[in-house]
Amino acid sequence: MARRPTVWLNLVAPLCLGVVLLLAWTVATAPATVVRYFLPTPGAVARELFWGLVDPGDMWPYIGVTLTEALLGCLVGLVVALPLAVLIHRSRVASAAVLPFLGATQAIPAVALAPLLSLWVGYGLSSIVALCALMVFFPILVSSVVGFRHLDKDVLAAAQCDGANTFWLLVEIEVPLALHAILAGVRNGFTLSITGAVVGEMVIGGSGLGTLVFTQHASFNVAGMFATIIVLALLATIAYSLVSIAERRWSDLAAPLPQGAS
Repeated sequence: MARRPTVWLNLVAPLCLGVVLLLAWTVATAPATVVRYFLPTPGAVARELFWGLVDPGDMWPYIGVTLTEALLGCLVGLVVALPLAVLIHRSRVASAAVLPFLGATQAIPAVALAPLLSLWVGYGLSSIVALCALMVFFPILVSSVVGFRHLDKDVLAAAQCDGANTFWLLVEIEVPLALHAILAGVRNGFTLSITGAVVGEMVIGGSGLGTLVFTQHASFNVAGMFATIIVLALLATIAYSLVSIAERRWSDLAAPLPQGAS
């Protein structure tokens, strides 16, 4: 019962804030002197959003392309980051050698990497996926390393005493115990992956939501740009929420049983 007020607060507070922001937006665009090219009304944006989502051939193909790029980039980043996190966790030499360079890589803007990737990998899906993977890589790696470093030493020692070799210790003990931290990195990384997909489409070229925003900008369709940005925010929110649900479910499953429970 103690969680119910918190749940209601988490639902009602954002809803109230959203209503306040919507009312403020409506009031700001009410005067006839407001130039619609700069700030469209909520009604105009709602119409663009409605018809864009109702028509299967309007916005959905762009959504599908952006989601594909973001998902593939997230998977590639996870496949590269997780083994490296294990290596850093297991080897002090690897940790000392790799970690200083990782911080330096985060100082490089994604927009600056996009033209290089187009030269190295080529234009199209592959270069955008590579950009998404680079943006996802760091948060997953850091979160995974933190998860591995905070494992219970007594549990690991007991497993080794029971005869667990290095591989099975990793698969059956270390990764499950660190999965909460790994999923936290995936949760933050997936939202960055969507950002990377949009940046890549704008700089490198593509056929996703980033391209749609660029096209709407060229035609001065500001209401359409607002609608596309709202869709991007919704996609990032849905991805973040789904991974958060999986993270909470895993935490519930991995939680120890109370004493006396069977």
